[in-house]
Amino acid sequence: MARAGAKHGSAGNAWRLTADQPGGAVTLHLTGPWTLQGRLPPMREIEGQLPAAGTPSRLLFEAGELAAWDSSLLTFLISIEKLAKARGMTVDRAGLPAGVSRLLDLASAVPERQGARRSGTAIPWLQRVGMATIAAGKSTSDMIAFIGEAVIAFGKLFTGRARFRVSDLMLIIQDCGASALGIVTLISILVGLILAFVGAIQLELFGAQIFVADLVGIATVREMGAMMTAIIMAGRTGAAFAAQLGTMQVNEEIDALATLGLSPMEFLVLPRMLALILMMPLLCIYADLMGILGGAAVGIGMLHLSPTLYINETQHAIHLVDIGVGVFKAGVFGVLIAIAGCLRGMQCGRSASAVGLAATSAVVTGIVFIIATDGVFAVITNVLKI
Repeated sequence: MARAGAKHGSAGNAWRLTADQPGGAVTLHLTGPWTLQGRLPPMREIEGQLPAAGTPSRLLFEAGELAAWDSSLLTFLISIEKLAKARGMTVDRAGLPAGVSRLLDLASAVPERQGARRSGTAIPWLQRVGMATIAAGKSTSDMIAFIGEAVIAFGKLFTGRARFRVSDLMLIIQDCGASALGIVTLISILVGLILAFVGAIQLELFGAQIFVADLVGIATVREMGAMMTAIIMAGRTGAAFAAQLGTMQVNEEIDALATLGLSPMEFLVLPRMLALILMMPLLCIYADLMGILGGAAVGIGMLHLSPTLYINETQHAIHLVDIGVGVFKAGVFGVLIAIAGCLRGMQCGRSASAVGLAATSAVVTGIVFIIATDGVFAVITNVLKI
């Protein structure tokens, strides 16, 4: 019997690896702790002790003196088994602890997915550009198809053929409306304060403090009220929509709805889009009021303007057209937020990490849509002299 061995590690935390070759069997002795904190044996030491390819033999394990172990032992044994099978050896796991054997059986029961292992070669930049272009085209196509399905669902709603629960719609309206008043109030007042402070510093140089009311009123009603409300709802409600639908996708609830003959677009997406479309204009009007009050706090408290003078100047500066532009923007932003949140949720993968990615993507997509659309509105209103 030929015997070869190696010993590594300190005296207090040692492991010993020996290989015995009695006849046609190779026994691998495992002793001591096998943990990630210890230094594991290199594979090249084992390769030299195993029989060459074509030699009929068996690989046995002896783990009677094995101490603590973790995933490093499993990784090592999987590598050893692959090497032994590549050399035509039969592997016998009888000498391993029961827990190790069960984990090895579980690992070998599910084969490694093709393409899951990271390739060592770098992808050429031209190929990366092509892949990104194809992905962008597919994403655009999916978005257009989703919008088309949403339009069809709204058409069924107007003809009374859409199927969804009114109780779900009421709950979503409460979540999009009343439950969002707190954060909308805080942000709107702070934005009004900031606008008033910025204007006050400059207007005081010319003795025109009263025009702080004009600045805050027009900026809040036309732009900041609708935009800040939309950004808040994109981060709050859009992400929630994506997470809810993504979780349903993971749990296969959306597939179950389709199996039952219920359209997920009508049953899940339509109530959420309808709730945001209805609530966004109301939240915008409320945010306008809170922003003007925030500016009034600065004008009255810091610039010592009388409340009556500030209110009269605000009424003189703001027109019904300005309010209409802001409210219309808010309605459009509500549609965009709902599309972004529901689209990313319906596109979610089948894992927990995919739900997080869907929520993140919904927020980013919604905010990009909001800013880009607001820029388009600015150009249109300027051209139309509104």
